[in-house]
Amino acid sequence: MRKQKGFSLIELLIVVAIILIIAAIAIPNLLRARMAANESSAVGSIRTINTGEITYQNTYPAVGFAPTLVALGGAPLVACVPAPATACLIDSVLSAGIKSGYNFAAASVAGANPTVSYQANAVPVTVNQTGIRSFCSFEDAVVRVQPTGAAIAGVAGCQVLAPI
Repeated sequence: MRKQKGFSLIELLIVVAIILIIAAIAIPNLLRARMAANESSAVGSIRTINTGEITYQNTYPAVGFAPTLVALGGAPLVACVPAPATACLIDSVLSAGIKSGYNFAAASVAGANPTVSYQANAVPVTVNQTGIRSFCSFEDAVVRVQPTGAAIAGVAGCQVLAPI
């Protein structure tokens, strides 16, 4: 009788089945971990926007709060020079509006020269894939959460949400 070399088809199928079972367990956990990381990044970015808005208001009191997200940061790939239109208070990635699976928006919403209120929002690019929850804040600088991931309409819509 000759000595057998290599693996039988059954042995290879068993190994493949074990690998598929492990992958079926690991991949959903990996996706949930990525969504949790994206949400943590979104909360941190909203806090960065809050700090930038307060600094902007103190630096440019005649303007009030920044009119747009771009005014807090600056244009990407361009040397930032502090001015009311490009305050250089946040990074250019965040001021572009998309970061870590979330769409960001910030704008002044009340008053005219100086503005007396602003709202900042973070909404998942794709709900249940890049994030589950939406986040918002306004001039009180408290980050609030919208559990379904839907867009948040106005400061009044943000005020009724629970803080995190």
